[in-house]
Amino acid sequence: MNSQGRNARAFDLNRRQFTLLLPAAFGLGGDKPPIPEPHFPSRLHQYVWRNWELANTREIAGVIGATEKQVLDIGYSMGLPEKRRLTADQLRRLYITVIRQNWHILPEDQIMRLLGWDRSRFDFTLKEDDFLDVKLGREKPACGELTYRPPSDEERRQAARVRRIVEDTMGQAIHERGQELFHFVGALSDTGYPTLRGATARAAADEIDLTSEWRVERPQQPALARAAERFSRYLRSAMGAHAPVVSPGLASKHVRFRVEGGVAESFTADIGEEEILIAADGEQGAIQAIYWMQDEMEAREGPFLRKGRTARKAVWNPRYLYSYFALYGDPLMEPESDPFPQGYLERLARTGVNGVWMQGVLNTLAPSKRFPEFGRDWQTRLENLNRLVKRAAEFGMKVFLYANEPRAMPAAFFANRPHIRGTGYQDLFAMCTSAPEVRAWIAESMAHVMEHAPELGGWFSITMSENHTNCFSHGGAWGAGAPAADGCPRCSRRASWDVIAELIRTFRDGVRRRSAAAEIIAWDWGWGDALAERLIPLLPRDVRTLSISEWDAPVNRGVATKVGEYSMSVVGPGPRAKRNWERARKHGLSPMAKTQFNATWEISAAPYIPVPQLVVRHCANLEASGIRGVMASWTVGGFPSPNLEAAKGFYFEGGAREDALPAIARRRYGVEAAPEAIKAWAQFSAAFEQFPYGVHVYFVPTQHGPANLLRWTPTGRPPAMILFPHDGLDQWRGPYPAEVMRGQFAKMAAMWREGLDTLGRALEKASPARRRHAAIDLAAAQTCHHHFQSVANQVEFYILREKRMAGDAAAGRRMKQIAEREIELARAQFLVARRESAVGYEASNHYYYTPLDLVEKILNCRHVIDAEG
Repeated sequence: MNSQGRNARAFDLNRRQFTLLLPAAFGLGGDKPPIPEPHFPSRLHQYVWRNWELANTREIAGVIGATEKQVLDIGYSMGLPEKRRLTADQLRRLYITVIRQNWHILPEDQIMRLLGWDRSRFDFTLKEDDFLDVKLGREKPACGELTYRPPSDEERRQAARVRRIVEDTMGQAIHERGQELFHFVGALSDTGYPTLRGATARAAADEIDLTSEWRVERPQQPALARAAERFSRYLRSAMGAHAPVVSPGLASKHVRFRVEGGVAESFTADIGEEEILIAADGEQGAIQAIYWMQDEMEAREGPFLRKGRTARKAVWNPRYLYSYFALYGDPLMEPESDPFPQGYLERLARTGVNGVWMQGVLNTLAPSKRFPEFGRDWQTRLENLNRLVKRAAEFGMKVFLYANEPRAMPAAFFANRPHIRGTGYQDLFAMCTSAPEVRAWIAESMAHVMEHAPELGGWFSITMSENHTNCFSHGGAWGAGAPAADGCPRCSRRASWDVIAELIRTFRDGVRRRSAAAEIIAWDWGWGDALAERLIPLLPRDVRTLSISEWDAPVNRGVATKVGEYSMSVVGPGPRAKRNWERARKHGLSPMAKTQFNATWEISAAPYIPVPQLVVRHCANLEASGIRGVMASWTVGGFPSPNLEAAKGFYFEGGAREDALPAIARRRYGVEAAPEAIKAWAQFSAAFEQFPYGVHVYFVPTQHGPANLLRWTPTGRPPAMILFPHDGLDQWRGPYPAEVMRGQFAKMAAMWREGLDTLGRALEKASPARRRHAAIDLAAAQTCHHHFQSVANQVEFYILREKRMAGDAAAGRRMKQIAEREIELARAQFLVARRESAVGYEASNHYYYTPLDLVEKILNCRHVIDAEG
């Protein structure tokens, strides 16, 4: 094998394989000092700056023994803007950003004090909040306790210099309020309807006009009656049409609903001069008809519907994704941080999504006589779950729970239960599922959940993942192999496929005790080919299999590699998914596709990557492959977007498919601007296909872009998963030579820039009612461009650093020129992030950066420019 081939194979690490390497790479304890930040006058100044937008003054001061005035004086001495007061909701949603920003500043005890947490909550969060300890690099820098002392004269002089840099570079922009952090939560939760009627729009001869004289007849079904009320409010607010809800038979021109039995989402709509008759198989179908009418009206910019019959039949089911702003760790104990508010559910439902998922840890959801320590506060959690399930149903949606079970336990749990102790991983041990007692607990607990939340949409499970669960879950199954369970006296004598099939059957049997309708979905994430080949035939026929569509798809963008997990730049499906889908069908199972229609770890700092043409192509390929159900996101990708709307055409027989984009563009931009919007999306799609897939997406700074600091001298720290890219070029690039990686990011950024120019022309033509959609589309596109260009700059910077350290003075001068360019990008992205609060945010990582982090990057670059050598 040539060196490039060896590198490509060595790189082919997905998320789970990467985490297995972390203990060896980083260790579990740390004695290294934090990375110094000489662009600040002192660690105290760094602490105040980095927490200015993340905590309230009282808490910032209390942690270090200062007064509020002393904290404010330090902040204002550096030119920081007026200190904002954060709400309780903002503080609840910021904790990962707070931990990350203080990881190299404070010891853990002071971080906990800043958050107002105790040790148990802190430790739980590091372990259960999507592997936060892994993302932080496990090795906590050895930070001494930080206490306030008055700044020295020299520190005051340095602070004044910082203030001058801020004023000279940012001007009045630093003081613009823009949107508050998490403004998008309120915007997406809003149940109102903005005005969308075009000032010059008129009904055509073959259309009806609902502006006046029409009424909406009140259906008998409760959920549909509430949907009819919302439709009436929509007509009034969005379309300027007066169509109140009335009792049947009271109006000559009316919208009438006829609902038959069943739960299908299918409907027919007969549009006549004096009647709109919606006939549907169940309330969900009638609600889908309302969404269809709204789509048609928005494409026409008025309350106009073409006469005649339209029929839609749902053919992809389910279609679920993760909330854009749900808290990951224990969301059912924090109902005040609502993951599925009504306005957000309605927006998702309008894009064709009919389900949302959340994590459910089984030992917190059900009491157990077998394991009495389990189930604390289960009543609260299931009451909150059932409330969410019922609310989702109002919009034709289901809630799904993610089962990653049974969770491993510490050694003390097994002191009196040695007969159920399985394989170990780090300091935890599996609850061995070969033990009947464990399987009985799992089935009883799932049945308990279904009894208390009977309308739950279903469960999807991962049986080979980062969490240690069954005895084989860390036994090595990737690629062609099957896992082993050498540390378990029971499972070591059994085949992995028998044990895991038995576990999935246990899931299924527990659910079926209380529900004949709930979905049971087995995700093949982590199943090596030998395992999948033998496991899939053993699954019950009412279990659906789920495969990541694009996994193993080949790609060559300067280096030959293949997709190792999620991708949007490489359009699926790949050979692995096709293989497992065929195995499922052969044995009577219905396969599903796991996709990312909005964003991936290629870049997750934008609310969505505006590449709907790639989404359409992927959906067409899935349709050709016979797929009839999708999980449309992991934790990244829940923002209602044109991408999700593009996929909707494939969900319904009779819906638009490849030709859906013109209608979407008209709804988002208006008739005049639509052609330019479509052209811009096409340019973005072509540019994104230049993404150098195979770079290590969990290391490369595409999530942080121009907020990632430049390092004149090496930090000596390897990057950590997603949250700390540092300066680890060799880890970023995977199998790519550094110059090839730089060239691909630069090429992608240049092509993306052309799309931005086109999108700018679309914005100029957008109708006033559509400019809000246009503004968020622009922010997403600008963020992608700034991040791609910044990665190209950073790669070149570190290529040059090696030369400078070898004595090349010209390389040092070039590095300083790159720092100047990074200042421009940081300032430009500051304006985007201040204007749109969704920028820089992802649900399981919270804010990668806030606007002031981009200003810190400017300070950092000025320090580089002023450096000697």
